[in-house]
Amino acid sequence: MTGTTLDDYTDRYARRVRGMTASEIRALFAVASRPEVVSLAGGAPYIAALPLDAVGEMLGRLGAEHGTTTLQYGIGQGTLELRERICEVMALSGIDASCGASPEDVVVTVGGQQALDLIARLFLDPGDVVLAEGPTYVGALGVFQAAQAQVVHVPMDDDGLIPEALETAIADQARAGRRVKFLYTIPTYQNPAGVTLTEERRERVLDICERAGLLVVEDDPYGQLGFESEAPAPLRARRRDGVFYLSTFSKTFAPGLRVGWILAPHAVREKLVIASEAQILCPSAYAQAAVTTYLSSMPWREQLKIYREVYRERRDAMLTALEDLMPAGTRWTVPGGGLFVWATLPDGLDSKAMMPRAIAARVAYVPGTGFYADGSGNGHIRLNFSFPPPERIREGVRRLASVMEQDIAMRRVFGAVGGPGTRRGRAGSDAPGPDLA
Repeated sequence: MTGTTLDDYTDRYARRVRGMTASEIRALFAVASRPEVVSLAGGAPYIAALPLDAVGEMLGRLGAEHGTTTLQYGIGQGTLELRERICEVMALSGIDASCGASPEDVVVTVGGQQALDLIARLFLDPGDVVLAEGPTYVGALGVFQAAQAQVVHVPMDDDGLIPEALETAIADQARAGRRVKFLYTIPTYQNPAGVTLTEERRERVLDICERAGLLVVEDDPYGQLGFESEAPAPLRARRRDGVFYLSTFSKTFAPGLRVGWILAPHAVREKLVIASEAQILCPSAYAQAAVTTYLSSMPWREQLKIYREVYRERRDAMLTALEDLMPAGTRWTVPGGGLFVWATLPDGLDSKAMMPRAIAARVAYVPGTGFYADGSGNGHIRLNFSFPPPERIREGVRRLASVMEQDIAMRRVFGAVGGPGTRRGRAGSDAPGPDLA
């Protein structure tokens, strides 16, 4: 007897569809958006910190006064005006003309997500291997899995990606006869872990990849959102060959406009444009004009400072609440910037199994399983502090701590059931995961 399915098209899908899985974060949005739920789940920036009156007037003028161009088709690479402004933004981080950054090598994308997808389309064949930090950005996992690539995680600690582990991973894949195409990394204020790759490790990671002939895809959405000091210079500011730099205005301006970019080696730029044109024809001329005008006419550097202050206050509120309220055995990272804290639960707690009880207690987080290609990470959670105000953050942590205390008490009474506390490391390993506390 054959099985049945609710989807009449199952046997007609392309093979690549088998690698597509629902995002753990997107699945939470419907519940987490309820006003009674304190959401520590998403990664939404605090848009209310923008001068919304001025931004609204700017957007209105773009339609009323420049609609014949801003509401028209554009070019696949993105407007020259925006690409020039993007180079000014990158120069703040040290990526400038001295290291080969040029508007000619910038490709505008529909947010950072399309940038990832274009890289996958250009470089990944089915069965290829991508090395990525463990844990890593859930959206990247979706892109790589849809491309039928295998993601192999490289452990991190409080100082970011561990160079020795990277060397081991490269050697292991070579011995197994697998082709590693590139290292995908978020070296600065990493999502989800919140840690930053140290200055010394950045050079070592680049050296390792260069010796191995490995491309580097550097994703940098958060680099300009540091709290205590300037972040280390991006990898692309140190090496121009073989390093693709991806970023977005979603975290520093407005995610609703969906504007990001890739700074690519010159030889690859044209192929990226062709792939983008095949996919979307051209990025939104209106959205590009909005970002260009914002960068040209508004005090965006001052706005970055406002975001940093707002997020520093909220990070501190979360760290204080975690210190005051979390049960013994809980550990967490202390991010120097960005939007996230990565917490390790007390032994035996399962972040995914605990989720329904947390929602019932009106608090949301993202289970750690969403950030590993093999579904491990159930002993961890990602907490966002950028969106809720400080008092809501503390209330959310209080509710979460209560749920955890109840689970701990239940385990004392009834013991472990089905091994929910199993911690796993890299794909195919039962070793403990990286200690990011």
